[in-house]
Amino acid sequence: MAEAADELSTPLGQKTVGRTRRFRLPFTAMQALAVLLGLVLVGFVGIALFNDNPLGGEPIARVTLRNPPPAAADDKHAPAAQAAAEPAAKSAAKAPAAASDARTVTIIDGSSGKRQDVVIGAGDPADKADGDTPPLAMTGIDPRLLEKSRYGMIPVVADGLKPFTVYAAEADRAKAARMPVVAIVVAGLGVGAAKTTDAIMKLPPAVTLAFTPYGSDPGKLAERARTQRHEILLQIPMEPFDYPDNDPGPQTLLTTLSSEQNLDRFYWHLSRLQGYAGIANFMGGRFVAADPVMQPIVREAAKRGLSYFDDGSTPRSVAQTLSAGQSLPFAKADFAIDAVPTSAEIDRALVKLETIAKERGTAVGVASALPVSIERLGAWLKTLDSKGIMLVPLTTAMLKSKSG
Repeated sequence: MAEAADELSTPLGQKTVGRTRRFRLPFTAMQALAVLLGLVLVGFVGIALFNDNPLGGEPIARVTLRNPPPAAADDKHAPAAQAAAEPAAKSAAKAPAAASDARTVTIIDGSSGKRQDVVIGAGDPADKADGDTPPLAMTGIDPRLLEKSRYGMIPVVADGLKPFTVYAAEADRAKAARMPVVAIVVAGLGVGAAKTTDAIMKLPPAVTLAFTPYGSDPGKLAERARTQRHEILLQIPMEPFDYPDNDPGPQTLLTTLSSEQNLDRFYWHLSRLQGYAGIANFMGGRFVAADPVMQPIVREAAKRGLSYFDDGSTPRSVAQTLSAGQSLPFAKADFAIDAVPTSAEIDRALVKLETIAKERGTAVGVASALPVSIERLGAWLKTLDSKGIMLVPLTTAMLKSKSG
């Protein structure tokens, strides 16, 4: 009716201007919308009033924390950053996934084909670059004979004292000078706790024990050896002829590296444990026969007051000549007594060692920590007194050979 009235009242000749029809909700719909908005407002106010969150309504950012890389030594903010990261680091240390950081290295003996798995723990203290905590609690360690390196504490000459003399095992050297002597070195220790413990506990203190730098905690086993009054050596992994098919392990000294690089690796090995009287080669057929790469290592060992033991596996080794030039205490094994690891062959080798001792005055044998080797050595060593032969630590044999 309203539209008809508009058309009747419009002057002739003019079109009716359409008006926008207003859409009006029924009154009941308006009420429902108001109630809904009211409920939303009441709910929001309720959350704000009763939620126990002092930061309620504030913007929130979620950050995933990861262990930060080691801070530089001169970073002024390093202590604060380290303190903030400690909770996360402790949690990560407890997680099973942390075990995946450990490295397993398979060492293959080129002559026998024997395989040996060595686990190097990622959390090993010797892997830390700062080396702020020297293992001074180790039995009989003289802190004056330790020097800080980028990898940890390494031996040094101080106050006229040398590690060779301070860490040499006790022996009656006057008696040794008058009779035939035999020195036994059991090598390859530290990578197997059970066999290392057998060597430490089942063999007399006069037997010298040589440790590789690998294993989860070689320092702890070395400390136990010194507690039992064994003299210890540190074996340095060196490049064999068939490297890398036959790989001694991480940080091996290589003929392809510069002297600076090899010395840096040498320091890493020296920091792995403490209290040793000297070093020895671990494999190294190619390396020990190369004068240019061996010379800096022998010179550094002499500078740090150590001795050198050659396991005799490389006839072309230049270690003896270089050691003489540096006045470095030296000994070379006459042979490996368990090259053929059977009871009969080991016994035969030990008789041969007796003959050399009586003919020359000094004999040196090297062995691994195989159960059969430990068993036969233990039985044989008990017979030496009756044969007029004296068992002496390696350092005593070195000094006797030098004086002779």
